[in-house]
Amino acid sequence: MAAQSVTVFGGMGFRGRCIVRHLQAAGFGVRAASRHPDRGRSQSAAPGVEPVRADINDESSVAAAVAGASGVINAVSLYVERGRDTFQSVHVEAAARVATIATRAGVKRLVHISGIGADAGSASPYIRSRGQGEAAVVLAFPSATLLRPAVMFGPEDAFLVPLLSMLRRLPRTLRRRRLSILHDTSP
Repeated sequence: MAAQSVTVFGGMGFRGRCIVRHLQAAGFGVRAASRHPDRGRSQSAAPGVEPVRADINDESSVAAAVAGASGVINAVSLYVERGRDTFQSVHVEAAARVATIATRAGVKRLVHISGIGADAGSASPYIRSRGQGEAAVVLAFPSATLLRPAVMFGPEDAFLVPLLSMLRRLPRTLRRRRLSILHDTSP
């Protein structure tokens, strides 16, 4: 790995792929850590990008992905709970695991990507877990940088693309009428 190397957890996800591309373009050696590194074949074939199989719920795979990295970015997020993948297990426990292992490995910089409005006291389980995750990360890696991005849109996102796909499936007449409502500028 290059002298300036960064491990990006969630490196094959929507946000992670953007981060990996920017780091790679800036000359960093990048490990794109993911449970499914084969999903980003074209990206992983880019020079300076090493796809790595890593599950943030597994301490040994996190340690292997972090080994030798000068920086770590945790871009893993969960929007819908499924089975053992809960807001608590991903946003809090796994985030703390990544931060703790990064500290042990002597990583110089940790960036934790949280969510807009993160608040450990929120009634919303998602927002509460994001706030609790931030606290756990800072406890394990006090100099961590916390980012709270808003919803991101772009090619292959999880919001706009499915919405457009649903719109395309509407009957043509209904679609025209709905689109004309969107473009109506009358008061």
